[in-house]
Amino acid sequence: MKTAVVAIGGNAILLAGEKGSKEEQLKNLKTTCKYLAQLIREGYDLVITHGNGPQVGNILLQNELAKSEIPPMALDVCNAESQGQIGYLLQQTLNNELQALKIKKTVVSVITQVLVDKKDPAFKNPAKPIGQYYKEKEAKQLKRDKGWEMRFDSKRGGWRRVVASPVPQEILEHDAILRLIFSGTSGIVVIASGGGGIPVIKTNKGYEGVEAVIDKDLAASVLARNINEKLFIILTDVPNVSINFGKANQKNLNKTTLKEVKQYLQEGHFAAGSMGPKIKAAISFLENKGKKVIITSPENLLKAIKGKAGTEIIN
Repeated sequence: MKTAVVAIGGNAILLAGEKGSKEEQLKNLKTTCKYLAQLIREGYDLVITHGNGPQVGNILLQNELAKSEIPPMALDVCNAESQGQIGYLLQQTLNNELQALKIKKTVVSVITQVLVDKKDPAFKNPAKPIGQYYKEKEAKQLKRDKGWEMRFDSKRGGWRRVVASPVPQEILEHDAILRLIFSGTSGIVVIASGGGGIPVIKTNKGYEGVEAVIDKDLAASVLARNINEKLFIILTDVPNVSINFGKANQKNLNKTTLKEVKQYLQEGHFAAGSMGPKIKAAISFLENKGKKVIITSPENLLKAIKGKAGTEIIN
């Protein structure tokens, strides 16, 4: 069997400037799913993960606008809602693309919980902005009423809630995902760990959701490790990883090693808000028995699998 975990970026679902309508998301997903279907036609069984930034932000805004009539849900529940929403759109769109290619597969979404450590330092220093922007008076009121940590964004001139982004430790449903993808029938495509998964901590009574968000690429890396996958593919909006990005001496990385990318990361080549998390996820995967990471754009996916495009990182 040829298998892979494929992490698709937020731009595969919603483009900058779009409002997030069903029609917009379906249009974008159709493009991405066309390339995923081609990879499946090449004989690959896939576990697909996805982002949820704009979607969960919209759900939080809906909560705020309707709070006088309907009790707002906690962030962990909002994460679950976004998994269901995107999972539905993604599995339907991919199913349609597979049918067009006369490929008999079933695409299923798994609502996924991700274990984090309640003592993770991130809980004492929340830094991940989520949701809408507020005026100072509103921000102070929310801090008093809900205990939210609020931070001023000088670029946007508004206050925004920040939450913890703890390190993912384990995908709780990984055994079920493992059975689905390695069922022996090669007839199932799995969507899991959407938006980085639902963060939960372990208590004396079991598991409990927490107000946090998990980096989607790090969670995808943990998922790949948990199911003993050897190939991890990260799809983003650029065809290659580059060093000296945007400068006259920019250099695209085609084939590189774990040792080299760790050095490039240390030298500051990968920005925290863009390629940095993807490189950290790749490093984590390769340091835990992973064999190969491919980072590229959706349209270059098939070429990258054949070593003719994208960035390939190996141990």
